[in-house]
Amino acid sequence: MIKRQKRAVIFGITGQDGSHLADLLLSKDYKVFGISRRASTDNTQRIKHLLNHPDLTIISGDITDSFSIMAAFKSIGIIDEVYNLAAQSHVKVSFAQPGLTWDITGKGCLNILQTIKDMKLDCRFYQASSSEMFGSAYDVTSSGEKFQNENTKFLPQSPYAIAKCAAHYITRLFREAYGIHASSGILFNHEGERRGETFVTRKITKWIGDFTKWCSKHNVSTKDLVVCKNKRELYIAGRISRNQDFQFPMLRLGNLDSFRDWGYAGDFVKAMWLMLQKDKPDDYVICTGETHTVREFLDEAFSCVGIAKWENRYVYIDPEFYRPAEVDYLRGDCTKAISQLEWTPEISFKELVLKMVKSDTQLAHDNERTPHYDAL
Repeated sequence: MIKRQKRAVIFGITGQDGSHLADLLLSKDYKVFGISRRASTDNTQRIKHLLNHPDLTIISGDITDSFSIMAAFKSIGIIDEVYNLAAQSHVKVSFAQPGLTWDITGKGCLNILQTIKDMKLDCRFYQASSSEMFGSAYDVTSSGEKFQNENTKFLPQSPYAIAKCAAHYITRLFREAYGIHASSGILFNHEGERRGETFVTRKITKWIGDFTKWCSKHNVSTKDLVVCKNKRELYIAGRISRNQDFQFPMLRLGNLDSFRDWGYAGDFVKAMWLMLQKDKPDDYVICTGETHTVREFLDEAFSCVGIAKWENRYVYIDPEFYRPAEVDYLRGDCTKAISQLEWTPEISFKELVLKMVKSDTQLAHDNERTPHYDAL
């Protein structure tokens, strides 16, 4: 008997996680349907290598419109798995656009689950929850170490985190009230070469890539550089000039002392898939179990290009990039995922940073564009 090919729907397929998940599912011989919101500019850069794959179909849809979701599901037919990775996921943007963030990140999840219920679909559902939901809450071990796991309370510190909390609780409600196989992955920060350029890790590695290209273009050593008085530009020593060819903007960042549990996005999507292979749906924390400050990320990233002293020379602390409410400490405990899903992260913190710096350095040298950092 020929085994039927599994069919999966990915909302948010053009994002970092969606593209990695599409890679994984296609490698497992799934038929993948990606739901993508229509845009006037090309937003398929992360999945360009997949667009001609015979088992990938891209469908125009919008999770803020339940009729759009229903039409997409009807056009697909049999569905085995649904992954909701779509969100307005930038924390800072959520303070400026809380309504939009709610409609996409919170209500969008409800729209999908309600459609699954109303259409009586026999499928499994995954919701991408976030460690930002914990906010300023944490538990403490007997030895005094802070951590967050599935039992830690939520204390969200942004409109984004509040919307994610709502989606998380909605997922649990539909699981318990209607018997839908619905699981949530509480994912801690996960990065990689496909991360959006406005997120702090990618902003750092992209700046380093463009900076090394600029140094190479002008044949200068970092020893030849000085900082101008307004602390917004780097200049070649002895050649203070208003000519744009001879200056490069400093890397502008906010709080360098916040702690984050950073992993590799390619590792984390494997955990998503594993959740939907379990007979019983549940919620799982997905993380590395380690925490590092933004300052440590900078240390590691600059060391990849041979720069030991970056503070007050290449990085400018700009109050503009501080959040109205900060999340100071995140470190996950994924004991449950390790024991029940048999999942563990493979890429270490050092390997992750090196992978991102190498990618952005290569991208910068292959690209002829002029970087504009003030817009970030």
